[in-house]
Amino acid sequence: MATFMAERRAKEISIRRVMGAKVSNILYLLSSEFLKLVGLALIVAVPIAYFMMKVWLDDFAYRVDLGVDVFIISGILALLIAQLTVSFQSLKVALANPVNALRNE
Repeated sequence: MATFMAERRAKEISIRRVMGAKVSNILYLLSSEFLKLVGLALIVAVPIAYFMMKVWLDDFAYRVDLGVDVFIISGILALLIAQLTVSFQSLKVALANPVNALRNE
């Protein structure tokens, strides 16, 4: 999805580069939108996962407590992987020659 988003907005990114935008500004523009979606997905998924895991773990003979640390670590990992993926794809498009993207019109 990050690749599709970066390729779809290649012309916009090229115009921003020609107009003088820094690569860091372009990375922020693309990654902030994507990280908001990942954060929203985490907000929706964590309560559902907690409830489902609690019900499933209650069926075992040996009880295991479900801590918050599992969800915090998995949320941080999900955000980190999303950030790395989006940054890599955005950097690839931002560092490309803007003339090539604008010429294809």
